This record gives sequence, structure tokens and C-alpha cells, in this order.
Amino acid sequence: MSLAQAEGWGKWNGYNSGMSRAAVVLLLAILLTACNAGSGGDPATAGSAEPYRTVTPSATPSVIPVLTQVLLPSPTPFLYMIRENDTLSGIATRFGVSLQALLAANPGIQPTTLSIGQTLTIPTGSEIPDEATPTPAPLAVTQVRCWPESGGGLWCFGLVANEHGDSLENLSARISLLDDEGEELAAGIAYGLLDVLPPGASMPLAYHFAPPVDAQAVARLQVLTAIRLLPGDTRYLPVMLTGTLVAVDAGGRTATVSGQAVLTRSGTTGSLWVLATALDADGNVVGLRRWEAAAPITSQAPLHFEFLLSSLGAPIERVEFLAEVRP
Repeated sequence: MSLAQAEGWGKWNGYNSGMSRAAVVLLLAILLTACNAGSGGDPATAGSAEPYRTVTPSATPSVIPVLTQVLLPSPTPFLYMIRENDTLSGIATRFGVSLQALLAANPGIQPTTLSIGQTLTIPTGSEIPDEATPTPAPLAVTQVRCWPESGGGLWCFGLVANEHGDSLENLSARISLLDDEGEELAAGIAYGLLDVLPPGASMPLAYHFAPPVDAQAVARLQVLTAIRLLPGDTRYLPVMLTGTLVAVDAGGRTATVSGQAVLTRSGTTGSLWVLATALDADGNVVGLRRWEAAAPITSQAPLHFEFLLSSLGAPIERVEFLAEVRP
């Protein structure tokens, strides 16, 4: 698989702009934007592509593990990576646990010497009796699909939908691979590439299993975190995407996406993320990429975005967009 440089992201909950898992999800975004070896997706051809091709390619990959399981959230402890301006008391309040419980779950942690990127274990009621637990909001999981790489690895996508009236943040899930007898072969934590999932929207969670891995393994997804965003939260600003265009190359494996982002709150500036999700003719997630603006966005000056998006599986049929702006 030939890797292409992409904009990265690290998604995890916090109060500021995204310093927490930047290194981890930068690698994720770089890998996700790569084309499959021999797929025929050449970025150099994107300039001649027509918006949304009219002829469906006749050949599609046949190796798609389709048997999946979706589990309900469990009280399993999960991890949080410290972000800029985090404090232990703030983290404890955010997740509904006491400061004493947080300290007990992280022996040796020094409240006055927290480091960005440092990992904390968020305790649950099963470990700390009589304490509130960070219970995930129910999420509708619409699919779990895996796509094999030519090098023997496996990309797995879980698509989750927010059917609530409030936005959700801090999305994460555990994706595991099972053999024919139900024994776990491998597992990893998948994160959303944006901090917030608006009402009525869907977002993919992705995880890469390094080779060697059984391409016919059963994929199972378990939601770990999905927290309702409180009304009046000022960490995110309202944004709207307009004039979005998608030009898919003749092979269906690479798309050039573009559009404009408009900040709908007057007189405010912020940083912009745009998430593009590629889907095939059956609605399966086949690729995703998060683009980050190099300059702040303002209500007076909409920002133009344009970037390449590649498929890891079947040809791209359509692209869906989400955007997020923070002060």
C-alpha cells in the first residue's frame, strides 16, 4: 500500500483545541488517505475527473468480511489522554467521577505535573463503589465493515449515528476481530475524527489492524464513550458547509472534494476541521479524511477547502461531509 501524506487528527474529549491524541490520529489520518496498492487511484488524474461519475465500474473487490456483531456499552474502564489546560479536577467533573476515585485509578499521578498526551484511566462504578460513572449515550451502529490491504493488514470502519436531539462528543468504540469459534484474535480502540457528532448525523470510527491478520475474521464493535454535549457549551462554534463538490476519477478510487465553510456566528474566529467520508454503492464506508484549515475562519470571510479522498475498498459512489469549528 502506497501511503499519501494527509492531514491528521486526534479525537478525544477535553476543553481546548485537540492537543490530546494528535500524534496517534495523525498516523490514522495519514494511513486512511492512502490508496490500495494497484487500485488505480492516481491523484494526478483528479483534475480531469467529472463531478460524480455516471458509469458504475463493473469490477468491485469481493473480499469483504460482512459478519458483524454490535454490542451495547459496558462499564469497562477507558482511557483519556490529557490535553492542554486540563486539570485533574476538571477531568473528574467532566466524566462524573470524584477526584479521589480518579487518583485511586491512576497511582503515581501528580496533579501539579500533568503532561499533554499523558494517559489516565477513567474509573467505573465496578471499581469505585458508590461513584457516578461516565455512561455512554446510546448510539445507533449502522455498520461494521473491514477492508483488507494488499500487505496483509485490515482497515475496519464502524459507522455510528446520533439519533438524539443533542450533539454528542468524545466518541470511541472497541473493535475486535473474532475467529469462527468466537475467540478474539485482535482488538483496538477506534475514535471519531471530529470531537462532536451533531443530531441526525453519522460518523465513522476507524481502526487499522497491522499484518498479519485474518481477512475473514468477524468484526465486532462495542461503544465505549459518547457523551451528550450540554446546551450552551462554548467550546464549539456553529458552522455551515456550502457549495460542496465531489469529482471521482474514472476508476472510482480517488475523489477530489471541495466547498466552502461559513461561520454563522457574527464576529467570531476559530479553527476549522472538515471530515469527508467516502461510501460505496451499498452505503459502506470505504475511506475518510479530515482536513484542517491553515488559517482561522471568520464570519466575514468563508474558507474554501479542497483535498483528495481515497477508497480502501470498493469504488466511491458518494461523499458525506461534517465540519467543526472551535475558538
